Amino acid sequence: MSKPDSAKGSSKTPAAKKLKLETSDDEPSSSRTPSVDSGFLASVELKRKQCAGNILEFKFNKKRCRLLSKSMDLGNFGGGVLYWMSREQRVQGLEEVEAECQKLQIEFHLLKGDSQICVPNLIKKLKLDAVVADFSPLRVPLSWIEKVKESIPEDVPFCQVDAHNIVPVWVASDKQEIGARTIRKKIHDKLDEFLTDFPAVVTHPHPSQTKAKPVDWKAANAYLEVDRTVEEVDWITPGTKSGLLELSNFCQKRLRLFGEKRNDPNVAALSNLSPWLHFGQLSAQRCILEVKEYKAKYAKSVDVYIEETLIRRELSDNFCFYNPNYDNLKGAANWAQETLDVHKKDKRPALLTSQQLEEGKTHDDLWNASQIQLTRTGKMHGFLRMYWAKKILEWTATPEEALRLAIYLNDRYSLDGRDPSGYVGCMWSICGIHDMGWKQRDVFGKIRYMNYKGCQRKFDVVAFVQRFGARTYPIKGVKYE
Repeated sequence: MSKPDSAKGSSKTPAAKKLKLETSDDEPSSSRTPSVDSGFLASVELKRKQCAGNILEFKFNKKRCRLLSKSMDLGNFGGGVLYWMSREQRVQGLEEVEAECQKLQIEFHLLKGDSQICVPNLIKKLKLDAVVADFSPLRVPLSWIEKVKESIPEDVPFCQVDAHNIVPVWVASDKQEIGARTIRKKIHDKLDEFLTDFPAVVTHPHPSQTKAKPVDWKAANAYLEVDRTVEEVDWITPGTKSGLLELSNFCQKRLRLFGEKRNDPNVAALSNLSPWLHFGQLSAQRCILEVKEYKAKYAKSVDVYIEETLIRRELSDNFCFYNPNYDNLKGAANWAQETLDVHKKDKRPALLTSQQLEEGKTHDDLWNASQIQLTRTGKMHGFLRMYWAKKILEWTATPEEALRLAIYLNDRYSLDGRDPSGYVGCMWSICGIHDMGWKQRDVFGKIRYMNYKGCQRKFDVVAFVQRFGARTYPIKGVKYE
């Protein structure tokens, strides 16, 4: 069961790009239908069976859950337990979930509307004994949880499971961490306990007496309140199966390059798994379990991948969970707020409009190419995201406006928009989150600076610009490096 992101009563932030079931020549790595055969999928299923033949044989770590109700005593209604998904699957991946649930004799209900009304109504209708919700640290999903908590009967146990992080965010740390250096050991010390394989999922031994209605997926798609002027991308296939195959492709073809070439946007070295991870169609835990098997062959690449997918990613959830101002300047460290304020009135080398930025028509051809990549493919190379956001700070009137625009563009066009990693990425680039103070300079103050020449030293800028057909747009009075 899921509440679509854009269902009525949800956040009004711009909808991220949708996934389309076709391919394109735009992306060099995962743009093709995964070429790996079903052998990898079979191996994953075998590992699950070897872990535990079914969920009853698996020793579930209760630390993954937190109790939201006063009691966890199950009722005697006999209606079963509701697993409420909101972060861990989205509409297009849910078609695959519905089909799998039917095979497993698990009833799948797609609810449309306000969760505080839909969930309690379903509990009452089906006489459910308990509710388990997934976890997101962002304020809108957290508000859904609080409203449902207030709306369901007190005698119905309600708990939340962090299925997104390997180490649950409330277990990894009980406070906002300063940076990767302070959370790294805390997470690594708990991996023996939490980085486990998954048990097999078997046919439910007690079929429900109340059958769910088949979902009209065309109607569900039409119901979504999304910005349909943002075109669908065509290089990626949604769903867990496709995500697993792309994971196999990464391990076999690109992992060997990841350690040395991940910051070169002209080399197909990245995993390209963030859309599946964001939409809950692939777990970071599965990714790391598979990548670790290549440690003997590609030690550096494996270590760097674990650092980014485990430490940096879970640091982002930590920041958003413990800092309610994760998307505005009040969430920055005191030193960063002070330095940005001191330099707030510094003369900018250029003042660009939101339209110039959104259309990729600036005086910087690399920035324009990065923006074109984002709007055309729904993703931007990780290294360029930093450069991209920092230039928005340099070209807008205030840091507040820069952060607003960076978040807006990322959330509107990126497949992994509206994600803790996206907010932290913008906050790191513009507000110095999880970073330190650097040499003072105009506009940036002590915030880390990046420039065009630095990019030229790292990779072939001309090749990247040409790949996306970008060019410069001369702006009166602006001289560019």
